[in-house]
Amino acid sequence: MSRYEREFDSGWASLDKDEATTRAYAIGVAERLGEDNREALKAIYAEMDSAYHRSMVELAYEEGRNEAKAAADPGSDDADAVWAELVQGEVTTVDPDDLPTRGRDGLPGALDSGDLLDRQDVDSTEAVDRPDFLER
Repeated sequence: MSRYEREFDSGWASLDKDEATTRAYAIGVAERLGEDNREALKAIYAEMDSAYHRSMVELAYEEGRNEAKAAADPGSDDADAVWAELVQGEVTTVDPDDLPTRGRDGLPGALDSGDLLDRQDVDSTEAVDRPDFLER
């Protein structure tokens, strides 16, 4: 069973354009990694109802091939890592110690709303007051 078949259900009845482009991208990656899923790609093309959607599927397929080529050579030992990175989208974790700590709530000083409120000494109703010449 290929990586594509393990990741995506082959028993679909219909696909929307987003699901079709996602699958076409994965097929492109899998093909560059040495797998053949041309029948699945043909079925996805056949499902698209317009030339525009078919061209989007083609672009996604080519993008998958190109990104996989840039990431690794076919048949190399890191093919599973390339698949995981490009198709499965493994999550990158961030160390909490690396988060910004300036200002309140980690915001930079310019965006810290507390400083803006403390500095505002302007009468906010002045813009809607009567002009001086109308006062008796």
